[in-house]
Amino acid sequence: MKPQKSFTVDEIKEKMGHYCAYQDRCHFDVEKKLNEFHLIPEAREAILIYLIQENFLNEERFAHSFVRGKFNQKKWGKLKIKVELKKRSILPRLVEQSLSKEIDADEYYQTAKDLIQKKIQLIQEKNEFRRKMKVVNYMQQKGYESALIFEIYEDLSNNISIG
Repeated sequence: MKPQKSFTVDEIKEKMGHYCAYQDRCHFDVEKKLNEFHLIPEAREAILIYLIQENFLNEERFAHSFVRGKFNQKKWGKLKIKVELKKRSILPRLVEQSLSKEIDADEYYQTAKDLIQKKIQLIQEKNEFRRKMKVVNYMQQKGYESALIFEIYEDLSNNISIG
């Protein structure tokens, strides 16, 4: 095992500043990264204070950015986004605020509908129940609410021939 390279507190501040500037980070991610440096508590605290004061670290900005990115890019539903933010110790109030501000209700519905339509077209299953369950499972894995999934599926199956 090779010896660990040591850094000064100022060097770590600079590295962590770059780490946070590259992509919005939350306290959880930053603390995990800081563990790699094996710092004494005082140095760790000084670095965190620096990152917050210089606005490299901002939980609210992170939450909004995370919600926007996961919904727009990965088409995740609200449930999956909530779970991932909870894993990162983001305050529930901030999670709800970010979801309501960053995800338009009509756009959310349309995205779910588009995903369901695409999935229906890809499924080769002839059995209606199995086909429906495959769609439901897929959408639940993406983090969409069951009631919304069933509502859209029923609406689509009443308006078009799925088989």
